Amino acid sequence: MAAPAPADTSSPPPFLRLAGHPLRWRLLSELARSDRRVGELCGLAGQRQSLVSYHLRQLRDGGVVSARRSLADGRDTYYVLELGRCGELLGDAGASLHPGLAPAVGSRPRRGRGPAQARVLFLCTGNSARSQMAEALAEQLSAGVLRAASAGSHPKRLHPNAVRVMRERGIDLAGRRSKHLSEFTSRRFDYVISLCDRVREICPEFPGTPQAIHWSVRDPAREPGTDDETLPAFERTAAELETRIGFLRDAIEHTTDSQEVIEHA
Repeated sequence: MAAPAPADTSSPPPFLRLAGHPLRWRLLSELARSDRRVGELCGLAGQRQSLVSYHLRQLRDGGVVSARRSLADGRDTYYVLELGRCGELLGDAGASLHPGLAPAVGSRPRRGRGPAQARVLFLCTGNSARSQMAEALAEQLSAGVLRAASAGSHPKRLHPNAVRVMRERGIDLAGRRSKHLSEFTSRRFDYVISLCDRVREICPEFPGTPQAIHWSVRDPAREPGTDDETLPAFERTAAELETRIGFLRDAIEHTTDSQEVIEHA
């Protein structure tokens, strides 16, 4: 039997070449903490905007970073790290070095439940869709690692499509109410996660200096059309929140130091 052809080892896999640049790695690391605008990334990296924008374009072309127009200021853009895609590319890179490093299909390594619950507050504008779904998904996916709450700056009635997509995931939102963020300003949280660009701009301070994270999640309730026509937008939002919350849960399970957690959320 002929020996298998050797793998091409003339150069590292594309993801390693992409992420291996020091400034691109710094940008990826900052976006792993929170979605950011280009001006924030320039300040954090200590580099001029033209250079940061060039490397962000490289990361976008590589499929590991995406961009979203800010709903708070249409002149701004938020950059988002595609953690799921990064995981796939890292797995492929490992497999290219040795087949034994290929990740098991559909698995993500976990160490089991963390030593304590993390208190998380999810915020959006209306507390009618995104933050309600995030609260419910955090409770369902974390197996007790996350103790979640949600609120909005201008509460509205619960959107029927939010109820619908959560029901399909075995979660009943029908009895929940929308809440104003002022109900929680005296409570302590470990993390305050804004899901709305507008709420991020007006988010109040909370006791105990919780870690602030921003996820620039599109508002499915703003999509035009009937409830049936906008249902796919709610499905996409739920899927994105499931992915982000899964990575947040894993970060908390994999560390006991709160600063390390935020660096991998």
